[in-house]
Amino acid sequence: MPQAIDRRRLVRRHNPVLTSAHPAGVLTVGNGDIALTVDVSGLQTFPSFHELVPDPHRVVRDGLSGLPEQRPRAFDAGDFQIPLRTQSTWGWYETRAARELRLEDAVTLYETPRGPVPYLDRMGLQRPGDPIAEEFVAGAWFHFNPRRAHLGRLALVGPDGTGPGDPALLADVRTELDLWTGTIHAAYVLDGEQVRVTTVADPREHRFAVRVESGLLPRGWGVVWVFDDQPDDLAAFELPPEQKTVWDRHAPGHWTARRTVEALAYDVAVRTTGSLQEGAESAVARTDGTVLEVVVTLTPDQDRQPDDGFAEVSRAARDWWAEHWSTGAAISLDGSTDPRARELERRIVLSQYLTAVNCAGATPPAESGLTYNTWSGKFHLEMHWWHAAHFPLWGRGHLLERSLRWYHGALEAARETARRQGYRGARWPKQTDPSARESPSNIGVFLLWQQPHVIHLLELLRAEGRGAEFLREHYPLVEATAAFMADFAEERDGSYVLPPPLIPAQESYLLDRATNADPTFELAYWSWALGVANEWRTRLGLEPDEEWARVARNMRRPAVLPDGTYAALATPPILVRKDHPSMLMALGWLPDTDLVDPATMAATLDAVWEHWDLQSSWGWDYPVMAMTAARLGDVGRALDALLLPSPKNVFLPNGHNPQLPGFLTIYLPANGGLLAAMAHIVAALDQGAEPPDGWLITAEPAGHHPIRFPDQGIQGIQGIQGSQR
Repeated sequence: MPQAIDRRRLVRRHNPVLTSAHPAGVLTVGNGDIALTVDVSGLQTFPSFHELVPDPHRVVRDGLSGLPEQRPRAFDAGDFQIPLRTQSTWGWYETRAARELRLEDAVTLYETPRGPVPYLDRMGLQRPGDPIAEEFVAGAWFHFNPRRAHLGRLALVGPDGTGPGDPALLADVRTELDLWTGTIHAAYVLDGEQVRVTTVADPREHRFAVRVESGLLPRGWGVVWVFDDQPDDLAAFELPPEQKTVWDRHAPGHWTARRTVEALAYDVAVRTTGSLQEGAESAVARTDGTVLEVVVTLTPDQDRQPDDGFAEVSRAARDWWAEHWSTGAAISLDGSTDPRARELERRIVLSQYLTAVNCAGATPPAESGLTYNTWSGKFHLEMHWWHAAHFPLWGRGHLLERSLRWYHGALEAARETARRQGYRGARWPKQTDPSARESPSNIGVFLLWQQPHVIHLLELLRAEGRGAEFLREHYPLVEATAAFMADFAEERDGSYVLPPPLIPAQESYLLDRATNADPTFELAYWSWALGVANEWRTRLGLEPDEEWARVARNMRRPAVLPDGTYAALATPPILVRKDHPSMLMALGWLPDTDLVDPATMAATLDAVWEHWDLQSSWGWDYPVMAMTAARLGDVGRALDALLLPSPKNVFLPNGHNPQLPGFLTIYLPANGGLLAAMAHIVAALDQGAEPPDGWLITAEPAGHHPIRFPDQGIQGIQGIQGSQR
């Protein structure tokens, strides 16, 4: 009988510890719907030290952004910065354009066999602040708006109302995130005095609590909540956002501010055990004693003003995180002699924390979660699987379920997109925001692989143990999604194809979007998801949809190259050996289908391993390779893939996976992908695959793993009642 994993010891041996300031040296507390990112002070005291510095040599994937293509280079951790932000799932605002802009001005018509089809593609790869050609202005504004708001900042402040300014003034620094309790403990010496700061987020309310202990406090030091200006890099056609704060005193030590940023309005309640003094855009808490507690509650609802103190928030966080770590699955690599095992275990543990904080909210998450904005904070539905599929695979599907209500609210917008293009059902956007309005993009609007995701995610939850009520509630999403998929596929010579315009998950085929057809991964995904949709109908007592079944059964087989490996797609240029090796996803990431031959996929994995430009790959590509290797029974290669040396496969001390300096300095799809890949590895071992020498992989609950090979089902972890809460 294998010995139970000591989960507390497993988790805490990977607590991240900061002993000096670094631009990427930040830690985050949060609950999936709101998050606060702090520096070594335990607060957000040194914002300029962590602010993003755009890299003039950043990598771009094509020439449409106005910059020449650059070869990826080896990055150093010093190339990256992670800003200090407070962000939520509900806090969004729009800038005002200097002139009227219309969404239809971002549309191009593409000829198809069913006639002209409109796509919102008149938008390059620019970021805010980049030069934007006139033809892209309308698309750019709708692409960048709305933006996720930075809600404010908690910082250490001196007697003169300013902070210490330079993190080098802090000596003997030790700032640790206790993963088991979700609490940050910072200790350092400032101006000759010892300072201890404890920072924690409420697991259910949009609230943060701080306790400061120091001899500095009687000398006039305190904690300030400050409303920063929004960190916008405005384009020439955007006006600076209008921002306003109105303070209201309720009682000594309790002030509430009504903050507006354009149309966004929210309340911030600041409570302290000391006294409060307001400024135009800030409130400072001070005390004559040596202990100061501050609790900040943020809400768009004026009627919700909970009054819990630091002790209550800290206790709630401790209880929630202990339950989180104690339920669901756990993987320990303790006892392994391979020197890489400790690092992989560290990545596994930290990825569980980071995804719970950033990716488990009421909406699908942005690629940088609630830590800071990439793509204006928009979320990418093709990334939702990467962020959240691991939750049900690890027995924590309730964290994925939180975002399902958004899909129901977005369903009508997705139906309208399909109607506008002449299709039945609902077409899900690649990049969007809480409104579900599709963001113009010269790439995103042509992607297909996000379309079946909602079926895949729902099926993972069903397999985890959801019953008939769950199926009835969410079947409208399955039906509308499958209806579009069946209608989008075109019958040619007795088989169904995925026709142009399209861009596969491997986005290297942008310039060929008007002729691209039949990408390998998407063909298999279409067939599998339509089959699952009919399985849902059967479970609900409905007759299978004959059109769905016909399309699923007759999808065209993926193109095979002369060397016996899968092409990326069936049309020229057939295969570009850079960016995402997405054809691998047709077996491994995706359960088995009749369309994919394991021997051909094994040869394809060999070819990727030997010939792919892996330095151009992205953080979730290594999990892709690992999942395919695991499905083929090669656990050694799967582990090697997860630890493959590459500039984009580095995990910082805080667990973040940086990609591009000056922009994408964290990449949470890599964290979620790592966890999904580990579920595949454990399942492969359970099916009889052999671990390589030097590896001891212990998983709980033993014998109940999330993936079953080689059938087509996905089996959720069974017998974990804690996952049903």
